[in-house]
Amino acid sequence: MHLIVHHWDTDGITSAALLIKALGMEGFTNMTAPIGEFRFDGRIWRVMDGVEKLYVLDFNVPGEVEKVKVPTLFIDHHTQPKIKNPLVKQVNPSLDGSYYPSCSLVVSEHFDTFNAWTALGVAGDIGEKAFELEFVGKLLKEEGISKEEALKLVELMDSNYIAMDRGAVEEAVMVLLENEIRELPDYEPWVKKAEAIRRAIEDALSVVEERNGFAFSRFRSPYNVISKVARRLVWGMKYRGAVVINEDFHGKAQLYFRVSPEVAEGFNMVNLIEGVRQLGANAGGKREVLGCICEKGKVEEVLQLIESQMGW
Repeated sequence: MHLIVHHWDTDGITSAALLIKALGMEGFTNMTAPIGEFRFDGRIWRVMDGVEKLYVLDFNVPGEVEKVKVPTLFIDHHTQPKIKNPLVKQVNPSLDGSYYPSCSLVVSEHFDTFNAWTALGVAGDIGEKAFELEFVGKLLKEEGISKEEALKLVELMDSNYIAMDRGAVEEAVMVLLENEIRELPDYEPWVKKAEAIRRAIEDALSVVEERNGFAFSRFRSPYNVISKVARRLVWGMKYRGAVVINEDFHGKAQLYFRVSPEVAEGFNMVNLIEGVRQLGANAGGKREVLGCICEKGKVEEVLQLIESQMGW
């Protein structure tokens, strides 16, 4: 049996579907981690004991795969160190200094398998900027998907992790594999989740404060909306960056820090991510993003570290 561990968002879901399609894979199990936590939990480690090969997609956990004892293909696009475990083959263009907008694109290039899922992964990670890339529009057009339908599909797929429904994230891979993509904008289980989440995002955007061109939003919600709120603030409302804090997320605190591409050029997010990890928070990210989950009392320390590195 093969085990696929993938990120919980659209890019992770589409990357898993692309891998399965490219390899004609049968006899597999796909799993995601506890949503919001960059680690393998006991459930994943237990399944891993009996697998022939492990695939890790769009999930920035190099420290975890250093510990695996089965042959592993690790495909990603996030900023991360070179993995030393000899059982792990690491495919990540960022190791050579190349920026890729999504893991779905890395998977597609690696296996020479491109379709609308590739484009949806890109749209999931960089939003409307994806449509500035010629190949995105081309792949969608080939399957009769408009820009509006693509963005809706991203919203619907992401609704599974935002609703903290780990099982639905894992099922979403099979939904992609077993259904025509043109039918999925009306897939009822996703539509209902998305409607409730839209209301939660609007509530978070209603409490934004601004400082030096950066947006700050603090709220409480059972939905995992911090990344969506930050994207709206930076991509849609054109803030230089955004700090979004969910102060009570199922008993813990979440913090998400996103900066615009212009700010990212002069800022070392890798150092900040490492600094946050040293504070004891579970953190990950890439060139423009830091996300973490921590105990409620730790979030102010994380915020202070961001403020000190940004010179606020």
